[in-house]
Amino acid sequence: MQEATKTAATVRLLDLHPPASNFARDVLTGLSDSPKWMSPMYFYDAEGSRLFDLITELPEYYPTRAELEIMGAFMPQIAARVGPRACVIEFGSGSGLKTRQLLQGLDRPVAYVPVEISRDHLVASASELAAEFPAIEVLPVCADFTAPFELPEPDAHQARNLVFFPGSTIGNFATAEAGQLLEVMHTEAGPGGALLIGVDLRKDRSTVEAAYNDDAGVTARFNLNLLERINRELGANFDLAAFEHRADWNAEAGRIEMRLISGRSQTVAVDGETVEFEVGETILTEYSHKYELSEFAELAARAGWRVEQVWTDAEALFSVQFLARD
Repeated sequence: MQEATKTAATVRLLDLHPPASNFARDVLTGLSDSPKWMSPMYFYDAEGSRLFDLITELPEYYPTRAELEIMGAFMPQIAARVGPRACVIEFGSGSGLKTRQLLQGLDRPVAYVPVEISRDHLVASASELAAEFPAIEVLPVCADFTAPFELPEPDAHQARNLVFFPGSTIGNFATAEAGQLLEVMHTEAGPGGALLIGVDLRKDRSTVEAAYNDDAGVTARFNLNLLERINRELGANFDLAAFEHRADWNAEAGRIEMRLISGRSQTVAVDGETVEFEVGETILTEYSHKYELSEFAELAARAGWRVEQVWTDAEALFSVQFLARD
């Protein structure tokens, strides 16, 4: 049963009580599979989040820099496409610069609805934005946004819903899963709704591989921190020095594949279970798909979306796209 509560003077939390993730179960499921894998959702403990913030500032890591360039340069065009009095529904709990750029740049947005499974993070970021934008009703929803969810009703009537999905997160989903997520966005946008989404673009191998294998080794630390988190929270005994970070471009699939590679045969204890590794055996930790414009348009069309405008940075490394419902 949903539950609405006041968390601040201008913040009403709609708590749909999503089931809590089970870290131990998910880790052991992935490590018992062949090939081994782990969900990238578990990258973002406090240290992982700190390391990712550092990654976004690296010279090799173009996505954040390019998207901020686009949002800064084309905000008037984006606002004209969206129109006045929108209700912004962000998939993920955004309190960063891109969310602020959008809310500042739109014409009299009436409400902001961040959707996030992590209740504490959601409430904290929503409260920050409510204090910064007192004229905008902030209505956080604690839910799993990969499945349809209930939307709160703003006090002021909105002209349209705008789903906002910045960053290159759509690329972390396999193609079928990305299509399913676009279908959920289509449902939540409702009649006359729209989608503003960040989409990383296909480019040469050297540029994309460098972005995930930076010279400073920050991405390697970010990847290995997943094992450190398992050690700390699940009583595991991963030897981080026995694993190596690697990110390779898979041209056929159009994606970066990030892995941890075992440097020796070893047995690791995880939450009372044992996991065997051979020399060179890998753990897949993340996909990051890069799209041709036509490829993403076809994927979106199958979910009921029509690409109406695409903005790119000066080097055409990244895109922000405006989609309308068919």
